Amino acid sequence: MAKFFYVARDGLGKKVSGVEEGSTSDEIINRLQSRDLIVITVAADYEQDVKGLREEIVAQSKAKLKHYRVTPDDLVLFCRQLATLLGAGVTILKSLEIICMQVTSFKLYNVIRNLQKNMEAGLSLHEAMAKHPLVFSELWVNLVESGEASGNLAVVLNRLANYLERNAAFKRKLISAILYPIILMVAGLGALLFLTVRIIPTFAELFKGFDITLPLLTRMLISTSLFIKKFFLLLIGLLVVGAVLFRRYIKTKEGRKKFEQFQFRLPVFGEMFRALVVERFSSEMSTLVESGVPILYSLEIAEHSVGNLVMSEVVRKIKDEVREGKPLNQPLAKSGFFEPMVVQMVTIGEEIGELSPMFKKINAFYQEYVETFLARFATIFEPFMLVFMGIIIGIIVIGMFLPIFQISQISG
Repeated sequence: MAKFFYVARDGLGKKVSGVEEGSTSDEIINRLQSRDLIVITVAADYEQDVKGLREEIVAQSKAKLKHYRVTPDDLVLFCRQLATLLGAGVTILKSLEIICMQVTSFKLYNVIRNLQKNMEAGLSLHEAMAKHPLVFSELWVNLVESGEASGNLAVVLNRLANYLERNAAFKRKLISAILYPIILMVAGLGALLFLTVRIIPTFAELFKGFDITLPLLTRMLISTSLFIKKFFLLLIGLLVVGAVLFRRYIKTKEGRKKFEQFQFRLPVFGEMFRALVVERFSSEMSTLVESGVPILYSLEIAEHSVGNLVMSEVVRKIKDEVREGKPLNQPLAKSGFFEPMVVQMVTIGEEIGELSPMFKKINAFYQEYVETFLARFATIFEPFMLVFMGIIIGIIVIGMFLPIFQISQISG
């Protein structure tokens, strides 16, 4: 008979733990369930026979590690695998052991091992996750806590996995939409830089052999070229320093807030940035409410995880008014941040008791809006960039060939 350490919750949600003797962990689980306990973890005495097996598993799983950081895809796969294993009746500790053998992130591997260690010491899964805020956000921790308390952890993790997959797919679409304009801009600027520092100086050397007064346009182009060529490293250094200082500034609370306000005030793009923030807010609210998290608690989580200081302040004010007993739609309308359509859909959702589906529809609308906006921007940007490049290159060509025409007239 082996000893097994267990952590479970009773019918009132109170955590209980202890040691049971049995042949297998499945026997212990059946015994605890017969007492109407919700099993969280069952761990064998790893100082005995399990120790050698764990060392072998550790060696096998470490050989599969390919990168260090934890990517969004790593988290999606981890969440989906954990939900599937728990849904199949596998205990949390066994599930983490199995997932450890499949992860490719060195950092995530160490985090999962730490989760196991903390849970074996008596912590619940959400308490263990809370020790890794850089990997598991507040949204993760609170949803897992909700799942553990209700006994529907597998269901909640499935919803979280769906949320993560939707977000990852949306981000991939955004990156694809803006990648082509960025490549086109870099290629265009690279071509202009080549003309400025290589072609124009060649013409300048050629014109020195002729005793003529160069046209104003040609002199301006040559002066600009010589300036850029002479101070090229200095200009690059200033750009790098400026970028570093700007990055440091927007990392401060005041700087970040002012930058976000500037983004929202931009012509044309301001509405797109606002839509991105509302999209994330509605996505998180949909997942939280659907998972059974109370609306007030959902707003508190969204306030800290929405990723925008301006929006966080708006959500905090909404939360305070909801705490006073007001329905959600009233502070939403009062904030002035949300479109009337959003307010009306939330109002209907509250009236019919379908708030989560309404947030899903809001999220789908704003995802489609942003995707359409970026697709149209990419379509318009290409001819605009081509025309802009054509004008600049045309000016350079005219400026370089004007002296040649002047020389040919003198020779004639």
